[in-house]
Amino acid sequence: MKRAFLKNFALSAAAILVMILAWTVACFAVRNDYVLPSFVQTCKEVGRLLVEAQFWTAFGGTLLRTAVAFAVSLLLGVLLALIAGLWTWVRSFLSPIVSVLRTVPTMAVILMLLLWTTPRIAPVIVSLLVLLPAVYAATLSAVDEVTETYGDLARAFRIGTFRRLFRMVLPLIAPAILGQAGSIFSMGLKITISGEVLASTFQSLGGMMQEAKMFVQMPRLLALTLVAVLLGFLLEGLCYGAYRLLVRWRS
Repeated sequence: MKRAFLKNFALSAAAILVMILAWTVACFAVRNDYVLPSFVQTCKEVGRLLVEAQFWTAFGGTLLRTAVAFAVSLLLGVLLALIAGLWTWVRSFLSPIVSVLRTVPTMAVILMLLLWTTPRIAPVIVSLLVLLPAVYAATLSAVDEVTETYGDLARAFRIGTFRRLFRMVLPLIAPAILGQAGSIFSMGLKITISGEVLASTFQSLGGMMQEAKMFVQMPRLLALTLVAVLLGFLLEGLCYGAYRLLVRWRS
């Protein structure tokens, strides 16, 4: 187990070094800091960002919007998937709705939401609309697997619907949902920041990216992008850690 962890860590570190090397080579090829700043220059800009009060206010605003969108989509997605797993007519009814949400262009939704809501709320709603189908699909797949494995057993012992739902299905699908939570959370962060950029949301990472782009501050723009990437990795790592703790506790 330890050897496998060290091997995965070494491969991940090698991949990061390759990306940094590719960045450095591209920087030397371009030779223009206004187009592509160096990795070292970008890291220095990250250090400057970390001492700015404006950055931490924007960071907190973006993280809060992402967390709200993730929490609501998780609650609705799990609830709808549980209901759809019990009644086939609910699954048939929700199927086209989920398909529309999955395929609708994100930019078009943001533009429409900006006419109906505010730049602070629009990124939350568009992130919710993108995350909800992902949570629903992951949960429904887990529900179907549990039903296929234990459905006959539950019917044989005449376990009631709600007891089967909350005492059997929900605990059994919890690890599968938590295992997908990290990637869904980081995807929500990406969608939220994209919405903030398009909406020019005040006190947000996306708004700061839009401002840096307008004033052609490429080191600052790349530094903000690097912060967003690191935050996504952190969120995935925290969710994976919670998943491992849950699996270990159940074992």
